[in-house]
Amino acid sequence: FCIRRCSTRNNMTLPINGTRVTGLDVRCQNMTACMAVSNIVKSSLGPLGLDKMLVDDIGDVVITNDGATILKRLDLEHPCAKVLVELANLQDKEVGDGTTSVAIIAAELLKRATALVEQHIHPTKIISGFLKAKNEAINFIAKNMTLKTSELGKEALINAAKTSMSSKIIGKDCDLFAKIAVDAMLAVETLNDQKKKRYPVKAVEILKVTGKGMRDAHLINGYCLHEYRCSQQMPRLIRNAKIAMVDFDMRRLALKFGVQMLMDDPKEVEAMRAREYDIIKERIDLLIKAGANVILTTKGIDDAAIKYFVQEQCIAVRRVDKKKLKRIAKLTGGKLLITLADEDGLESVPAGSLGSADLVEEMSVGDRDILFIKGCSSTKAQTIVLRGVNWYMLEELERSVHDALCVIKRVLESGRVVPGGGAVEAALSVYLEHIAVQMSSRDQLAISEFAQALLVIPKTLAINGGYDAAELVSKLRGIHAQSQSKSAEQMKEQVRALNRGQQSKEAE
Repeated sequence: FCIRRCSTRNNMTLPINGTRVTGLDVRCQNMTACMAVSNIVKSSLGPLGLDKMLVDDIGDVVITNDGATILKRLDLEHPCAKVLVELANLQDKEVGDGTTSVAIIAAELLKRATALVEQHIHPTKIISGFLKAKNEAINFIAKNMTLKTSELGKEALINAAKTSMSSKIIGKDCDLFAKIAVDAMLAVETLNDQKKKRYPVKAVEILKVTGKGMRDAHLINGYCLHEYRCSQQMPRLIRNAKIAMVDFDMRRLALKFGVQMLMDDPKEVEAMRAREYDIIKERIDLLIKAGANVILTTKGIDDAAIKYFVQEQCIAVRRVDKKKLKRIAKLTGGKLLITLADEDGLESVPAGSLGSADLVEEMSVGDRDILFIKGCSSTKAQTIVLRGVNWYMLEELERSVHDALCVIKRVLESGRVVPGGGAVEAALSVYLEHIAVQMSSRDQLAISEFAQALLVIPKTLAINGGYDAAELVSKLRGIHAQSQSKSAEQMKEQVRALNRGQQSKEAE
């Protein structure tokens, strides 16, 4: 492309009717866009944060204070603001909670970095200082602020869940929901290939049913399906269930489009129709002879097939989502059957393809019939039944419980917790400022700004609670400064090591 120079230095007209912006102008735009996004979610941080009502183009309403949900609903055009949204989504995917804090801290760091650039500090030095501050912060947290959950017991898990729920709609009833969430995650404990304990959040199904109040939520030991039996004549309960999960149709096998059969005798037409039903009956007989008494399929089941299942006292469920069938296959130790064809050109049920469970039961929950698979053989599954007066409340309840489950998973797998309420940020701010003062390079400016940026979390918590942020943060920093002064000699030694490393790099 050929770029034509304009009268201004920073703006250049592009052949695709655009303009190129560089230098200080674009940095200020990026910082402004990120601060605008941060200010949107800042008022929803903490136990006294406010909910947001979001309305889209077609009038759908979402009421939430979850940072990732709010940012997903925003219609943003600025690329830097979109990066901040992606950052919050990544935090939600990897950790499950803390999306609001991530967006606020990232925007504050960008704001502080822009101020340093205006003071003629090169961006490379700012990035280097930020990275050093990050590494020092991680080491300080690991050595001085983490507590092992093995020493604290189950109470640490419940308190971690309560902390996650304190800012949600279920904050007032966090005792009930925290116990439910902790019991659910402890029940789905598994071992990976390295024999390490893992707690999959996907093994906990969340079922939303309108009616009653949110305090009527309870935990069920089993996996739930929103689909129900094809016929009321089928049994509602089967013990020692053998579950067949199939991905083919159980309706009369009709001819494909474009295929014709020319017949002279009407009896041949009747024989063809009878054969179409016989094909389905043969497949059903194969499944039943293999031991299956619960059949789940992603496709349809017609009346003729239902008749066969009723005669054999089996439970058949149609139009089950394929993702759910794969999940059930993993839980019960079975396999999803796409076809019954074997290598010999015949049809058979492969060995080990049927899953097993202690109990399959259809229960009435509210005004709906739900199929529960209890006592899965391979992996334990749990279902949390949420109740609420409307779908707005149920959706927010689901988001809140899911965040709590993710927090519990992280605590169980890492085995460590840290204090909350802005204590970590205040302690790191004091520690990093001590580090910055002792450094002799320009990195000290970036480390100092990094330390100040962390204080945005306790400040925001205080402001949202209606308190004097300056007074509270000053007291908090003073207490942390007194506690850290005992190990001042250790900090000085670490600073000397950092300076030696910086000098050796410059010499190279």
